[in-house]
Parts: sequence; C-alpha cells; structure tokens
Amino acid sequence: MPDRKRPDRSADPALGPAVVSALVAGRHADPFAVLGIHDVGTGVHVRAFIPGAERVEVVARNGRTLATLLRRHAAGLFSGVIARRMRYVLRAHRGDDQWIVDDPYAYGPVLGPMDDWLLGEGTHANLYDRLGAHAMVHEGTRGVHFAVWAPNARRVAVVGDFNQWDGRRHVMRLRVGPGVWEIFVPAVGEGTLYKYEILGPTGALLPLKSDPVGFAAELRPSTASVVRDTTAFPWTDDAWMQARADGEARRKPLSIYEVHLGSWRLGQQGRWPSYDELADRLVPYVTGLGFTHVELLPINEHPLDASWGYQPIGLFAPTSRFGDPAGFARFIDRCHAAGLGVIVDWVPAHFPVDPHGLARFDGTALYEHEDPRLGFHPDWNTAIFNFGRREVVNYLIANALFWLDRFHVDGLRVDAVASMLYLDYSRKVGEWLPNRLGGRENLEAVDFLRRLNSIVYARHPGVMTLAEESTSWTGVSHPVFSGGLGFGFKWNMGWMHDTLQYMGEDPVHRRFHHDKMTFGMMYAFAENFVLPISHDEVVHGKRSMLDKMPGDPWQRFASLRAYYAFMWAYPGKKLLFMGQEFAQGREWNHDAALDWGLLDVAAHRAMHSLVGDCNRLYRGERALHERDGESDGFQWIAVDDAAHSVFAWVRFGGEGARPVAACANFTPVPRTQYRIGLPRGGRWAEILNTDASSFGGSNVGNAGGVTAQAMPFHGYPFSAVVTLPPLATIWLAHAGE
Repeated sequence: MPDRKRPDRSADPALGPAVVSALVAGRHADPFAVLGIHDVGTGVHVRAFIPGAERVEVVARNGRTLATLLRRHAAGLFSGVIARRMRYVLRAHRGDDQWIVDDPYAYGPVLGPMDDWLLGEGTHANLYDRLGAHAMVHEGTRGVHFAVWAPNARRVAVVGDFNQWDGRRHVMRLRVGPGVWEIFVPAVGEGTLYKYEILGPTGALLPLKSDPVGFAAELRPSTASVVRDTTAFPWTDDAWMQARADGEARRKPLSIYEVHLGSWRLGQQGRWPSYDELADRLVPYVTGLGFTHVELLPINEHPLDASWGYQPIGLFAPTSRFGDPAGFARFIDRCHAAGLGVIVDWVPAHFPVDPHGLARFDGTALYEHEDPRLGFHPDWNTAIFNFGRREVVNYLIANALFWLDRFHVDGLRVDAVASMLYLDYSRKVGEWLPNRLGGRENLEAVDFLRRLNSIVYARHPGVMTLAEESTSWTGVSHPVFSGGLGFGFKWNMGWMHDTLQYMGEDPVHRRFHHDKMTFGMMYAFAENFVLPISHDEVVHGKRSMLDKMPGDPWQRFASLRAYYAFMWAYPGKKLLFMGQEFAQGREWNHDAALDWGLLDVAAHRAMHSLVGDCNRLYRGERALHERDGESDGFQWIAVDDAAHSVFAWVRFGGEGARPVAACANFTPVPRTQYRIGLPRGGRWAEILNTDASSFGGSNVGNAGGVTAQAMPFHGYPFSAVVTLPPLATIWLAHAGE
C-alpha cells in the first residue's frame, strides 16, 4: 500500500500575512473567525493572541497539557493543533514567569436572534438586560459579557485593567444585523474598569468611549465605566409598590421637595454625603415636613458639577459622587419605607459632546443628527438626540424603564420638553430646518414622547411622568389616545412667572398688577398642573424667594408666608426647592450646603413650621387636592378686588369632603369687617392663618373661625364677615351647619 503524505500540522493556512498583520495590529474586523478553537481539515486548531508571551501551552481544565502552540508572530500570536475539541485554558510563559489565560475567543455569543430582531427593530424595551456589562456565568464560566451598539465602526474592542488597556486583546464580535458588538471575557467581575476602543468607518482610532449602557462610572475627572450588578438588591418595598398603583395620581396629594443631593447638606469632613447618609438625614427631614415626594436633580452620571446633572454622560449610571448603585437603591428603599415617593429628573433632550461620551460614538452621528441645524443646541452647546432613529428612541425609552425597573423610582420629571417639541427652539431664521410638513414642530420628538409615556404607564402602573414644558403646547398631560403627549403632569411655568412678578411688586403697586394672580385661572384646568418653585427660580441672579419679596424684613417674611399659603390653596400640585422651606436668604449655590444655621433664627424657623402645616393640611383636607385638575373643584369668591389686593376662593373635593375657603390680603393693611360669600352656612374654622404669632406674624385673625349666615353675597347663598390680617393668607374649613 502506498504511503500517504501526512498533513503538515505546523502549517496554519488561516494565518496569512494580511490576517497576521491585522490581528497583531488590533485591526481585524472579525477575530472570532480566526482566534479561539476551530475545526478545520487538518484538525482542531487553537489560535491565541497574547502580547508579551514567549511560549503558550493549551491546558485542559484538569491541568493536563494538550499542546504547545507555535509562535506565529513575535507580538504574541500563537497557533497549533489539539486532538479534539474541548474546554481549555492557555498557559503563557515569559522567562520564568507564567500566567493562565481563559481564552475569550473560545466562547460563543451571549446574544441571540431575538435580540438581533428586537434591537434592529428598535423595540427592545429591556435593552439594559442585554447591552452594557453584565457579570454572569456563560458556558459554565464566570465572567462579564460586554455589548455595545456601534454599527458603523470597523472594529470595537473592550479595554480595561484586565488587559492593560490594550485594544488588541479583546476585539469584539459584530452582530451584523443590529450593529451590536459583543464579547464574553472570563475571570472578570464586579468593580472592573473598562471602556470601548473604536475604529471609526474611515479606520481612524476614536477617543476611548465610556459605555452608553454602563451601570456605574468613575468619579470625575476619570471617565471609565465600572462593572456593577443592578439586579440583585434585596428590596423591602413590596407594600409600597403595590399601594402606589391604587387610585389616580391627579386626585392624590402631591407635594414635592426638590433636592440637589450634593448641596443639601455636606457629609463628614465637608465631602459629598453618601446615599446612606442622605437616607439617614434627608428622608426623615422631608417626611417630617409632610412632603409626599422628593425630587432629585438628575442622578445620572455627569462630568461637570456645575451642570447639576443636566448634561448627562452615563444615562444608566447613578452618579458615583454619592456612592455605588446599591447605595442609591438603599436610599430609595429607605424613602419607600418612610412613605416617601422618589421622582428623578430625566434628560432625554440633549447630551454633552465630551469625547468619551455619546457624541459621534462610532465615528458618525449615531445618537445625534449630522446636520447641526437639527443636532446641536446653541444654548447649552450640546448634541440633540435623533428622535427619528428607532435605535435612539429604543435607547431612551429603555433608559426611562431602567430607572423604574431596577431602582423602583416613582416618577420621571422630563427636562426641557419645549426644546424637544420645537425645531426652532432658541434658533434664529436659517438656523433650523422645518419638518416634512413645513412646520416648526418636531414631529419625531412628539412621536417619541407619546411612545415613551404609553410604554411607561403600561409597564409600571402607579408611576408618573411630569413635563417641564414652558409653552402653550396643547394636551401635554392629556392621554395619547385623545391626541395628547401622555404625561401625567405638566409644570405650570406661566403661573410661576406671573405670581412671582406680582409678589415682587411693592404692596402699594400690587393693585395695578392684580391680573397676574388671577390670569392663571383662565387655563388652570387645561392640564394636570404642578405649581413649581424650582431651583431655576433661585439661582443665576434671580435671588432667593425671601429676597424677591419687597419691604422691610417683617414684610418680606409676611409676604412669603402669604404666598406659600396662597400657592398651597391654589389648584395644582406643589413643588418647592430645598432651602425655600425655611426662607434661605441667599441664592442657591451648588458648591455649598444650605444655610442650616438659619433654623436657629425665629423668623426662619417659623417659615419652616408654616410649610409643614401647609403640607399637613393640604394632605388632610380632601378639598385641597382631590380636584386640582377639575374646574368644579374651584370657585372664585372675590376675584376683582384690586383696590385692596384681596383674593378669595373656595375649594371643593369629592363626595363627603368639606369645602375650604382661602382669603389672601397682599397689602400690609388689615381688612376688618370684610364680607365674603360662602357656599354653606354655619361654622367655618380658621385652620390656617399665616399672620399667627407662631409663624412670626402680628396675630390678627378670626379667633378660631367665623359663622356664615343666610345673607347672599358674591353670588353665594351665605356670607360671613372676616378679618383679613396684613400680608397674610387664611384658610377657612366648613365645620358644620
């Protein structure tokens, strides 16, 4: 029998010069096709790229050496043949040193065809379960799965401490359909620092990128993403989560304390407070004042302290300024245990162009528009999300769901909605492009917001979305099925501007601006409104709330007390920024804690008490919250008494709720023998008087209440004579016939 020529096992035809060159340079577009374990005609080939190694052995899991690989390139490229396919590790040698490498190219993909379909279609609501960095057991081995969307990249590699930040070591596998790159890296775990090294479509090496779906990040100025698990927190808030879905949010009391966590109070030794320290101090403080919810300025990771979080880089990462994701989860769990809801400010309108962020992520305008007339915001020097791209919309909606799902957040206050709705927002002629119909409305953004709200409310009953929208766009808080945007609530910016302008007038001139306090009622029930005295009103030269009030110190405190009680009795949910509950005298400064020492001063301590009483009465009196968004929950009593700067109205709740009347006198002159009409006869108890001595007032009032007699007045069948204290608001609740 003639001899057959044995195959040359030292040869490896797959490693031609071009392939070798691409592998050692880290520019091979599909290293999984070459590296790892492959069945070929000459046997089972193992190929590995281990920079720095002089010799590499293939070792079975039981420790038996299977083969010594041949070095194909001095940079560290090796290949050889083993007898059969099996699980293995690599033992690398350099001089007397040796180390074990669990070959990432020996593992199959984690993502599957359904992921490809949903990612490509832009309907992967649980995007954060698949993209990002996930510690897991894959094919029997512990490690981390990395996945990132970069469809126009020539090559993507994950780099980090585990590979000395060498982009040649872990070049990822491309899933061609959705443009997602993935790799499972064995022996990597929690706390690992990483970024993505990307070759753009022209082959240019881009700046290292943080993970768009990273769950944690380094503290600025460092910018790496951090592997963190956000799935395993031991929540204790089942009862809260079930109860929050009961009833309609618009008929419940909603009083929000808005907080910038970094400057509420400082932590030990003047540093930022931790999430746990905030849970210890902030939660009992806010609940003690009777607020129903705390609203956090954006909690997502951001590179610039002075942006307050409104220029986010890590949309899926709670900021590391105050701790890790588990710390943030503990904070929310503590809030819920105390009966306090949590709203977070959420920023889907724009993002900063820092080189490690989303801007030109794969070398192209991926998340943003290519044309700056659509994709760049001149006010904030930020990029605008491309709401017409399904993958971008998917990314943003998944991000909203992430905070609700992983962190049990109770509401999302959506920032800068007006900038999303109008293509010409803050732009001059020629600086914007019209929509397909020739108009100025951003039709893609409208579709995005409607889809966002529809999905959020369907998947998480009991949560709320709130829009910061400063224009007269119709139906912001109307259901999507009726043509609205689908938000639960809208900030009433018009009411805020008008009433603060009125309060800034000297009392002697207020009679000429009477309509500033009444005009808001022309549209008060067009939306489900929140009345916001937010951070934006006490910064950048706008002065603190106390400093906005005219007159001597007594008048300033009195006017502010009267205004707060006016606000709490007015239709609409309530929002107050931190520090205003005790009348901080200076503007808010994000670099310094609030002036807590003012609580030792009687006038400031009295303001603090007033806000607490307003909250407790607001929550306890159904008439003050049940029909905030309905016209039959409000009636004017005295609307046109400009000469005396007096306003009076009555609030009604649902069946069985007693009515509450509010009367405000915005002059320093007491009004005695002032008759007001009332809807019911009998006793009306004075349940709040901002001029009470306990609040630092002059103690003018009605000795606990008044009696309404059958004497028609102001269009009502009954009336009573009341005393209106100077620069004060009183509340009268019907106490019986």
